[in-house]
Amino acid sequence: MEFLEIAEKEYEKYWNQSKYKTFLSSPKIGKLRKLEGWDYKFVGVKEEKKLLVGALIVFRKTHFNKKEYYMPRGPLLDFNDIKLVEFFFYNLKDYIKKNNGYKLRIDPYIINKQRDIDGNIVEDGIDNTKIKEELFKIGFKQIEEDKMEQVGWMFCLDLKNKTKDEIFKEMYPSCRNTIRKAEKIGININEIEYKELDKFQDIMEETSKRKGFSNRKISYYQNMYNLFHKDNEIKFFISTLNLTKYIERLNQDIKERQDKLESLGNAKYNDGQKKNLNQEIESINKRIEEAKKIKKETNKETITLSGSMFMLIKPEIIYLSSGNYEEFMKFNAQYLIQWELIKYGIENGFDRHNFYGIPANINEHPKDYGIYEFKRGFNGYVEELIGEYEMPISGYYNIEKIIRKVRN
Repeated sequence: MEFLEIAEKEYEKYWNQSKYKTFLSSPKIGKLRKLEGWDYKFVGVKEEKKLLVGALIVFRKTHFNKKEYYMPRGPLLDFNDIKLVEFFFYNLKDYIKKNNGYKLRIDPYIINKQRDIDGNIVEDGIDNTKIKEELFKIGFKQIEEDKMEQVGWMFCLDLKNKTKDEIFKEMYPSCRNTIRKAEKIGININEIEYKELDKFQDIMEETSKRKGFSNRKISYYQNMYNLFHKDNEIKFFISTLNLTKYIERLNQDIKERQDKLESLGNAKYNDGQKKNLNQEIESINKRIEEAKKIKKETNKETITLSGSMFMLIKPEIIYLSSGNYEEFMKFNAQYLIQWELIKYGIENGFDRHNFYGIPANINEHPKDYGIYEFKRGFNGYVEELIGEYEMPISGYYNIEKIIRKVRN
C-alpha cells in the first residue's frame, strides 16, 4: 500500500462512489474553505493503482506558522478494515508533521449506535463502538459534544421504495393536519435565485437574534450557491402568503359554514352541530382580523414567512439551515417546505430525507427539544454519529490549548 496526495478529479470520482460521502466531504467544500482563509489538498491510499482511501483535508496557519488540519466528514474508507485504518492514519500523521501541522480533526459520517424514533438504542442494531476504540488506540481524543463543528445527532426519514401516499400516511396525525392546513390557506413555496439570497439572509438574521446563535454572513450563502447550484446540489426556498387571497379563502370558509347552518332544521339534535359551526365562524373571523392587521402593519400584499436551505446530493437530501419570522410562525410554513422536498426526493430517486441536527440525547429532553419534536412528526428515526476527534501531532498541540484557554 502507498499513502500519497491525489488529484482532485481522482478524489471526486472516488467520492462519487463512496457510501460514506456527504456534501461536507465534497471537493467543493475545499474551495469554500479556501474562500474562508483555509487551503486544501486530497490524500489517499492506493494498492496496485486502486484507490482504497480518499480524503479531503483542509488546513490553515495559526500561531508561529503552525497548521491545524481538518477532514470534514472524512476520511472515506472502510473503518472495519483495521489494517487499512492504521496504515492510513499513521502515514497521515507523518505527512502532517512534515508539513508543520500540530493537530488533526476528523468527524466521519458513520453511525455510532443505531437508534429508533425516540432516540433509544435499537437492540442488535448497528454498533460501531469498535471503530471508536480503534481511533483511541491510534491516538485520537474525542471532542465534547458542545464543542463539535458539525452536528452529531440527526433525524432522518427513509424514502427508498416508498410512495408519497405511504410517507404521508405514516406521519403523525398532527403533522398531516398541519401540512393540509398550510396547503389550504395558500402558502406558496418558491425557490429563490442568487440575486434573492438577501431575503434568506434577512430571515436567518432575525432568527439568530431571537434564538441566540451567530448567523453566517451572506457571502457564505452566496459561495455555497455558486459552488453547488450549477449541479443542482443546493436549493434555497422562501415561503410566502398573499394576504388578500388568504382573506378571500377565509371568507369562503365562513360562507360554507353559514350555508350549512341555514340548511339545518330547528330540531334539538342539531343544536350541537350549530354550536360547533358558530364557534368555527367566530374562529375564522378572528383569523381574518389578524390577517387585516398584518396587512395594515406591514403595508404588504404578500408577506414572507420563512426560508430554508437544502443540500441535494444522493443518496440524501439534507435540510441544512432555516429560519422564520416569529410573528408568522403560526402559519407553519416549515411543515409545507419539508413536505415539498420529501415529495421531490421521492420523485427524483433520493434514498432519504435528512432533517439534520437535533439536540444530543433527546430522550433526556434537553434544551431545544422542540426542534426534535417538529422533525419527529414526520415519523423517521434518530441517527447518532460517532462524533468528532482530534489527534495531537506535535508538542505545539498543548501550547495551543493553553493559548485558547487564556483567550477564553
